[in-house]
Amino acid sequence: MPKMKTKSGAKKRFKMTATGRVRAAQAGKRHGMIKRTKKFIRNARGTTTLSAQDEKIVKKYMPYAR
Repeated sequence: MPKMKTKSGAKKRFKMTATGRVRAAQAGKRHGMIKRTKKFIRNARGTTTLSAQDEKIVKKYMPYAR
């Protein structure tokens, strides 16, 4: 069988945690920060783990990242 390919867009955007969850950057912080509340900006720092449904999709894109 040939090797499966990793989606190159996914490998740039997601990392796997040691427990197998998918870590991603927080959404909604690229532009329009003036209209965002201070609380939103503060809570959206760093990274977050994806929901189980989204995780399933991303893991298909990255077959060797486990």
